[in-house]
Amino acid sequence: MLRRRVRGRLQSPASPAGRSGQDPAGGGLGDVATSASHSVALSRDPCGPQPCDGGEVSRVALGEEETGRCRSLLDSLLRPAWPGESERWADALVARFGSLPAALAARTSERAQITGPAPARFLGRVQDSLVHGLRVRVAERPVVSTSKQLLDYLKADMANLTNERFRVLFLTAQNALIADDLIWEGTVGEAPAYPREVVKRALEVGAVGLILVHNHPSGSHQPSDGDVDATRRILMAASSMGICVHDHIVISRAGWASFRSMGLLDPQREGAAV
Repeated sequence: MLRRRVRGRLQSPASPAGRSGQDPAGGGLGDVATSASHSVALSRDPCGPQPCDGGEVSRVALGEEETGRCRSLLDSLLRPAWPGESERWADALVARFGSLPAALAARTSERAQITGPAPARFLGRVQDSLVHGLRVRVAERPVVSTSKQLLDYLKADMANLTNERFRVLFLTAQNALIADDLIWEGTVGEAPAYPREVVKRALEVGAVGLILVHNHPSGSHQPSDGDVDATRRILMAASSMGICVHDHIVISRAGWASFRSMGLLDPQREGAAV
């Protein structure tokens, strides 16, 4: 049975993340709040703008036709319950967030500044429904890190986030999905990735394979030196217990990057730059 749960939220300025570019969005210390010496940092800072295997190279601004389509779809979602306000809200949401996917992925509190609380919560449920449908498709077959089904799900859930998330997909020997855990969520800055936490959870659910995933709210999917170092430490901790790290996927608005495709899953790699 597919399980998806949050393992912890470290959004306090005093957390091991160390830096924060925005005020925390809320939340407290979870069960992953272990010693900072046991964590490694997934940095949001890209190494550069070079394209990488598999992902899109850059974010293309929406044309007038696509922007109009976003407004029309938002209007059609809101009109049945709020016919007098839906068109104005749709225009304002696209102007604020840039697109339909970004408006749906925004925090409820951010949407509520435009629509009020009830419409904002309704659009959040629409987003949850879309992501759940994509997640079910992923769980129906063996998971391949660069499959269209998995990337569609990850992009829908993470590409437009303004906060960082680090999650792990736990797999059987046949690459069936056992669990999809959000290990950490926080504000823009550094996401601490805990090798011990990841390995402990893998042993709990009986996983023999992992796919690591995190997002770059900055808009670039290019892995940083910190990303490479964090992955190397998790890979070494997992391999010591006979657990295989199949890939580490970085998601952003501009596209995605696969560590396996880029040759970055060498446990002996000493913080090499991309």
